[in-house]
Amino acid sequence: MLVDDFDYHLPENLIAQKPLEERDTSRLMVLDGRDIIHKHFRDLENYMNKGDVLVVNNSRVIPARLRGRKSTGGKIEVLLIRELATGWECLLRGRAGAGSELFFDGNLKARVLERHNEMAVLSFNAGSGLRSIIESIGEVPTPPYIKTKLEDSERYQTIYSKYEGSVAAPTAGFHFSEKLLKKLKNKGVEIAEITLHVGPGTFMPVKVKQIEKHKMHSEFFTIEAGEAEKINLALEEGKGVVAVGTTSVRALESATGEGRVIPKSSYTDIFIYPGYKFKLEYMGMITNFHLPKSTLLMLVCAFEGKERIFRAYEEAIKQRYRFYSFGDAMLLLR
Repeated sequence: MLVDDFDYHLPENLIAQKPLEERDTSRLMVLDGRDIIHKHFRDLENYMNKGDVLVVNNSRVIPARLRGRKSTGGKIEVLLIRELATGWECLLRGRAGAGSELFFDGNLKARVLERHNEMAVLSFNAGSGLRSIIESIGEVPTPPYIKTKLEDSERYQTIYSKYEGSVAAPTAGFHFSEKLLKKLKNKGVEIAEITLHVGPGTFMPVKVKQIEKHKMHSEFFTIEAGEAEKINLALEEGKGVVAVGTTSVRALESATGEGRVIPKSSYTDIFIYPGYKFKLEYMGMITNFHLPKSTLLMLVCAFEGKERIFRAYEEAIKQRYRFYSFGDAMLLLR
Protein backbone atom coordinates (compact mmCIF):
# COMPACT_ATOMS: atom_id res chain seq x y z
CA MET A 1 0.00 0.00 0.00
CA LEU A 2 1.40 3.41 -0.98
CA VAL A 3 1.48 6.48 1.25
CA ASP A 4 0.36 8.53 -1.77
CA ASP A 5 -2.90 6.57 -1.74
CA PHE A 6 -3.82 8.55 1.39
CA ASP A 7 -3.26 11.99 -0.09
CA TYR A 8 -5.95 14.61 -0.69
CA HIS A 9 -6.06 18.34 -1.39
CA LEU A 10 -7.27 20.65 1.37
CA PRO A 11 -7.79 24.39 0.84
CA GLU A 12 -5.55 26.15 3.34
CA ASN A 13 -8.39 28.33 4.60
CA LEU A 14 -10.10 25.23 6.04
CA ILE A 15 -7.27 24.60 8.52
CA ALA A 16 -8.67 25.81 11.86
CA GLN A 17 -6.27 28.30 13.43
CA LYS A 18 -7.97 28.66 16.81
CA PRO A 19 -10.54 26.84 18.92
CA LEU A 20 -14.19 27.84 18.96
CA GLU A 21 -15.36 29.87 21.94
CA GLU A 22 -17.60 27.02 23.12
CA ARG A 23 -16.14 23.55 22.72
CA ASP A 24 -19.32 21.60 21.97
CA THR A 25 -20.52 23.97 19.22
CA SER A 26 -18.11 22.41 16.70
CA ARG A 27 -19.73 20.54 13.82
CA LEU A 28 -20.08 16.78 13.90
CA MET A 29 -20.21 14.67 10.76
CA VAL A 30 -21.88 11.36 11.53
CA LEU A 31 -21.10 8.35 9.31
CA ASP A 32 -23.94 5.92 9.96
CA GLY A 33 -24.07 3.08 7.48
CA ARG A 34 -24.02 4.69 4.05
CA ASP A 35 -25.41 7.98 5.33
CA ILE A 36 -23.48 11.19 6.00
CA ILE A 37 -25.36 13.27 8.56
CA HIS A 38 -24.44 16.83 9.53
CA LYS A 39 -24.85 17.65 13.22
CA HIS A 40 -23.15 19.59 15.99
CA PHE A 41 -21.01 17.97 18.65
CA ARG A 42 -23.54 18.70 21.39
CA ASP A 43 -25.85 16.28 19.51
CA LEU A 44 -23.57 13.38 20.51
CA GLU A 45 -25.91 12.53 23.40
CA ASN A 46 -28.54 11.46 20.84
CA TYR A 47 -26.24 8.69 19.59
CA MET A 48 -25.44 7.15 22.97
CA ASN A 49 -27.64 5.19 25.37
CA LYS A 50 -27.67 4.10 28.99
CA GLY A 51 -24.89 1.62 29.66
CA ASP A 52 -22.79 2.64 26.68
CA VAL A 53 -19.17 3.50 27.45
CA LEU A 54 -17.21 6.50 26.20
CA VAL A 55 -13.46 5.82 26.35
CA VAL A 56 -11.40 9.00 26.76
CA ASN A 57 -7.66 9.64 26.91
CA ASN A 58 -6.91 11.73 30.01
CA SER A 59 -3.28 12.52 29.12
CA ARG A 60 -2.20 16.12 29.58
CA VAL A 61 0.19 18.03 27.31
CA ILE A 62 3.38 19.25 28.95
CA PRO A 63 4.98 22.60 27.97
CA ALA A 64 7.57 20.57 26.10
CA ARG A 65 8.89 23.18 23.65
CA LEU A 66 12.03 24.98 24.82
CA ARG A 67 13.67 27.75 22.83
CA GLY A 68 17.34 28.36 23.47
CA ARG A 69 20.71 29.10 21.97
CA LYS A 70 24.13 27.57 21.44
CA SER A 71 27.37 28.95 22.90
CA THR A 72 27.90 30.66 19.53
CA GLY A 73 24.56 32.46 19.88
CA GLY A 74 22.77 30.41 17.21
CA LYS A 75 19.13 29.60 17.94
CA ILE A 76 17.92 26.08 18.69
CA GLU A 77 14.56 24.57 19.56
CA VAL A 78 13.96 21.47 21.68
CA LEU A 79 10.85 19.34 21.96
CA LEU A 80 11.05 17.09 25.01
CA ILE A 81 9.71 13.58 24.41
CA ARG A 82 10.46 11.38 27.41
CA GLU A 83 12.90 10.94 30.26
CA LEU A 84 15.53 8.21 29.94
CA ALA A 85 18.02 6.87 32.46
CA THR A 86 20.76 9.02 30.90
CA GLY A 87 18.80 12.19 30.08
CA TRP A 88 15.88 13.33 27.93
CA GLU A 89 15.00 12.05 24.48
CA CYS A 90 14.16 15.09 22.35
CA LEU A 91 13.56 16.45 18.90
CA LEU A 92 16.30 19.03 18.34
CA ARG A 93 16.16 21.68 15.64
CA GLY A 94 19.36 23.56 14.91
CA ARG A 95 22.99 22.61 14.32
CA ALA A 96 24.22 21.09 17.57
CA GLY A 97 26.19 17.85 17.60
CA ALA A 98 27.15 15.56 20.46
CA GLY A 99 29.07 17.49 23.12
CA SER A 100 27.43 20.85 22.34
CA GLU A 101 26.15 23.00 25.21
CA LEU A 102 22.70 24.59 24.98
CA PHE A 103 21.43 27.52 27.04
CA PHE A 104 17.85 28.41 28.02
CA ASP A 105 16.07 30.91 30.24
CA GLY A 106 16.00 30.32 33.98
CA ASN A 107 19.72 29.40 34.06
CA LEU A 108 18.83 26.08 32.45
CA LYS A 109 21.61 24.40 30.49
CA ALA A 110 21.89 21.12 28.62
CA ARG A 111 24.61 19.05 26.97
CA VAL A 112 23.92 17.03 23.83
CA LEU A 113 24.83 13.42 24.65
CA GLU A 114 23.67 11.88 21.37
CA ARG A 115 22.46 13.24 18.04
CA HIS A 116 20.89 11.23 15.23
CA ASN A 117 19.29 13.48 12.60
CA GLU A 118 16.49 15.36 14.45
CA MET A 119 16.55 13.00 17.44
CA ALA A 120 18.84 13.74 20.38
CA VAL A 121 19.46 12.87 24.02
CA LEU A 122 20.10 15.85 26.29
CA SER A 123 21.43 15.99 29.84
CA PHE A 124 20.09 19.00 31.79
CA ASN A 125 21.72 20.71 34.77
CA ALA A 126 18.47 21.01 36.76
CA GLY A 127 18.10 17.49 38.14
CA SER A 128 14.74 16.92 39.82
CA GLY A 129 13.94 20.64 39.47
CA LEU A 130 13.64 20.39 35.68
CA ARG A 131 9.86 19.88 35.74
CA SER A 132 9.20 23.14 37.60
CA ILE A 133 11.57 25.06 35.29
CA ILE A 134 9.80 23.65 32.23
CA GLU A 135 6.47 24.83 33.65
CA SER A 136 7.81 28.39 33.80
CA ILE A 137 9.79 28.64 30.55
CA GLY A 138 8.34 25.93 28.29
CA GLU A 139 5.61 26.34 25.69
CA VAL A 140 2.73 24.02 24.86
CA PRO A 141 3.82 22.64 21.46
CA THR A 142 0.91 23.34 19.12
CA PRO A 143 1.29 21.80 15.63
CA PRO A 144 3.28 23.69 12.96
CA TYR A 145 0.19 24.33 10.80
CA ILE A 146 -1.29 26.54 13.56
CA LYS A 147 0.16 29.94 12.77
CA THR A 148 -1.64 32.04 15.41
CA LYS A 149 -0.51 32.17 19.03
CA LEU A 150 -2.83 30.39 21.45
CA GLU A 151 -4.13 32.92 23.98
CA ASP A 152 -5.15 30.32 26.56
CA SER A 153 -2.94 27.21 26.71
CA GLU A 154 -5.77 25.30 28.44
CA ARG A 155 -7.58 25.24 25.11
CA TYR A 156 -4.89 22.83 23.92
CA GLN A 157 -5.95 20.47 26.71
CA THR A 158 -9.10 18.39 27.11
CA ILE A 159 -11.31 19.33 30.06
CA TYR A 160 -10.65 15.90 31.61
CA SER A 161 -6.84 15.92 31.20
CA LYS A 162 -5.06 14.68 34.33
CA TYR A 163 -1.67 13.06 33.83
CA GLU A 164 1.17 14.99 32.20
CA GLY A 165 3.24 13.32 29.51
CA SER A 166 1.99 14.21 26.01
CA VAL A 167 3.78 16.45 23.52
CA ALA A 168 0.61 16.74 21.42
CA ALA A 169 -3.00 16.75 22.53
CA PRO A 170 -5.53 13.95 21.98
CA THR A 171 -7.55 16.45 19.97
CA ALA A 172 -10.75 14.44 19.45
CA GLY A 173 -11.50 15.23 23.10
CA PHE A 174 -11.37 19.00 22.61
CA HIS A 175 -15.08 19.07 21.76
CA PHE A 176 -16.31 17.91 25.15
CA SER A 177 -17.67 20.54 27.52
CA GLU A 178 -18.58 20.07 31.18
CA LYS A 179 -22.23 20.55 30.19
CA LEU A 180 -22.13 17.81 27.55
CA LEU A 181 -20.31 15.34 29.82
CA LYS A 182 -22.89 15.97 32.54
CA LYS A 183 -25.72 15.26 30.08
CA LEU A 184 -24.09 12.02 28.99
CA LYS A 185 -23.56 10.88 32.59
CA ASN A 186 -27.15 11.79 33.52
CA LYS A 187 -28.29 9.63 30.61
CA GLY A 188 -26.39 6.69 32.10
CA VAL A 189 -23.38 6.74 29.77
CA GLU A 190 -20.24 5.47 31.51
CA ILE A 191 -16.95 7.33 31.08
CA ALA A 192 -13.85 5.10 31.04
CA GLU A 193 -10.59 7.03 31.42
CA ILE A 194 -7.39 5.60 29.99
CA THR A 195 -4.01 7.26 29.43
CA LEU A 196 -1.81 7.32 26.35
CA HIS A 197 0.94 9.93 26.27
CA VAL A 198 1.03 11.23 22.70
CA GLY A 199 4.54 11.28 21.24
CA PRO A 200 6.15 13.18 18.37
CA GLY A 201 4.83 10.73 15.78
CA THR A 202 1.87 13.10 15.52
CA PHE A 203 4.22 15.75 14.05
CA MET A 204 6.41 13.46 11.99
CA PRO A 205 5.52 12.70 8.36
CA VAL A 206 5.59 9.20 6.92
CA LYS A 207 8.80 9.24 4.89
CA VAL A 208 8.62 5.81 3.24
CA LYS A 209 6.72 5.13 0.01
CA GLN A 210 5.10 1.90 1.22
CA ILE A 211 3.19 2.29 4.47
CA GLU A 212 4.05 -1.27 5.57
CA LYS A 213 7.67 -0.11 5.97
CA HIS A 214 6.82 2.77 8.32
CA LYS A 215 7.93 2.38 11.95
CA MET A 216 5.74 4.03 14.58
CA HIS A 217 7.33 5.88 17.49
CA SER A 218 6.47 4.10 20.76
CA GLU A 219 4.13 5.75 23.28
CA PHE A 220 3.41 4.90 26.92
CA PHE A 221 -0.13 3.95 27.94
CA THR A 222 -1.97 2.83 31.06
CA ILE A 223 -5.37 1.16 31.43
CA GLU A 224 -6.39 0.63 35.06
CA ALA A 225 -8.38 -2.43 36.16
CA GLY A 226 -11.52 -0.47 37.05
CA GLU A 227 -11.64 1.29 33.70
CA ALA A 228 -11.03 -1.96 31.80
CA GLU A 229 -13.91 -3.54 33.73
CA LYS A 230 -16.31 -0.76 32.65
CA ILE A 231 -15.54 -1.53 29.01
CA ASN A 232 -15.69 -5.31 29.40
CA LEU A 233 -18.98 -5.17 31.31
CA ALA A 234 -20.56 -3.03 28.58
CA LEU A 235 -19.46 -5.55 25.93
CA GLU A 236 -20.85 -8.46 27.97
CA GLU A 237 -24.20 -6.69 28.29
CA GLY A 238 -24.38 -5.86 24.59
CA LYS A 239 -23.83 -2.13 25.10
CA GLY A 240 -21.79 0.13 22.87
CA VAL A 241 -18.16 1.22 23.27
CA VAL A 242 -17.18 4.52 21.63
CA ALA A 243 -13.48 5.42 21.60
CA VAL A 244 -12.62 9.11 21.66
CA GLY A 245 -9.73 9.58 19.27
CA THR A 246 -7.11 7.49 17.55
CA THR A 247 -5.00 7.49 20.74
CA SER A 248 -7.75 5.72 22.68
CA VAL A 249 -8.09 3.14 19.89
CA ARG A 250 -4.32 2.50 19.84
CA ALA A 251 -4.25 1.98 23.61
CA LEU A 252 -7.28 -0.31 23.57
CA GLU A 253 -5.94 -2.37 20.67
CA SER A 254 -2.62 -2.72 22.50
CA ALA A 255 -4.34 -4.12 25.61
CA THR A 256 -7.08 -6.35 24.19
CA GLY A 257 -6.97 -10.12 24.18
CA GLU A 258 -9.81 -12.44 23.20
CA GLY A 259 -12.19 -9.50 22.94
CA ARG A 260 -11.55 -8.22 26.47
CA VAL A 261 -9.51 -5.25 27.63
CA ILE A 262 -6.68 -6.32 29.94
CA PRO A 263 -5.39 -3.82 32.55
CA LYS A 264 -1.93 -2.87 31.40
CA SER A 265 0.87 -0.28 31.55
CA SER A 266 3.34 -0.51 28.70
CA TYR A 267 4.75 1.09 25.56
CA THR A 268 3.04 0.57 22.23
CA ASP A 269 4.26 1.13 18.68
CA ILE A 270 1.15 -0.37 17.09
CA PHE A 271 0.55 0.88 13.54
CA ILE A 272 -3.05 0.53 12.36
CA TYR A 273 -3.74 0.85 8.63
CA PRO A 274 -6.26 -0.71 6.20
CA GLY A 275 -6.30 -4.48 6.45
CA TYR A 276 -5.89 -4.41 10.24
CA LYS A 277 -8.30 -6.67 12.16
CA PHE A 278 -9.61 -4.86 15.23
CA LYS A 279 -9.50 -6.87 18.45
CA LEU A 280 -12.23 -4.97 20.30
CA GLU A 281 -15.86 -4.68 19.23
CA TYR A 282 -16.50 -0.94 18.91
CA MET A 283 -19.81 0.80 18.39
CA GLY A 284 -17.93 3.80 17.09
CA MET A 285 -15.07 6.26 17.24
CA ILE A 286 -14.94 10.04 17.56
CA THR A 287 -12.13 11.64 15.59
CA ASN A 288 -11.09 14.92 13.97
CA PHE A 289 -10.23 15.44 10.29
CA HIS A 290 -6.59 14.46 9.77
CA LEU A 291 -3.65 15.52 7.64
CA PRO A 292 -3.07 13.92 4.24
CA LYS A 293 -0.75 10.89 4.24
CA SER A 294 -0.75 10.76 8.07
CA THR A 295 -0.84 7.63 10.22
CA LEU A 296 -3.98 9.05 11.87
CA LEU A 297 -5.80 9.15 8.53
CA MET A 298 -4.65 5.59 7.84
CA LEU A 299 -6.09 4.44 11.17
CA VAL A 300 -9.55 5.93 10.53
CA CYS A 301 -9.50 4.40 7.04
CA ALA A 302 -8.81 1.02 8.66
CA PHE A 303 -11.70 1.61 11.07
CA GLU A 304 -14.33 2.81 8.60
CA GLY A 305 -13.02 1.91 5.14
CA LYS A 306 -10.83 4.09 2.92
CA GLU A 307 -13.50 4.72 0.28
CA ARG A 308 -16.06 5.89 2.82
CA ILE A 309 -13.59 8.12 4.66
CA PHE A 310 -12.40 9.81 1.47
CA ARG A 311 -15.99 10.34 0.35
CA ALA A 312 -16.71 11.90 3.76
CA TYR A 313 -13.63 14.14 3.48
CA GLU A 314 -14.79 15.34 0.05
CA GLU A 315 -18.15 16.21 1.58
CA ALA A 316 -16.47 17.94 4.53
CA ILE A 317 -14.46 20.13 2.17
CA LYS A 318 -17.57 20.90 0.13
CA GLN A 319 -19.49 21.83 3.31
CA ARG A 320 -16.50 23.84 4.60
CA TYR A 321 -15.84 21.89 7.77
CA ARG A 322 -12.88 23.02 9.87
CA PHE A 323 -9.89 20.64 9.72
CA TYR A 324 -7.12 19.35 12.01
CA SER A 325 -6.48 19.95 15.73
CA PHE A 326 -8.88 22.84 16.36
CA GLY A 327 -11.30 21.69 13.66
CA ASP A 328 -14.60 19.83 13.63
CA ALA A 329 -15.26 16.17 14.44
CA MET A 330 -16.55 12.93 12.98
CA LEU A 331 -18.54 10.17 14.66
CA LEU A 332 -17.82 6.88 12.89
CA LEU A 333 -20.54 4.32 13.68
CA ARG A 334 -19.77 0.71 12.76
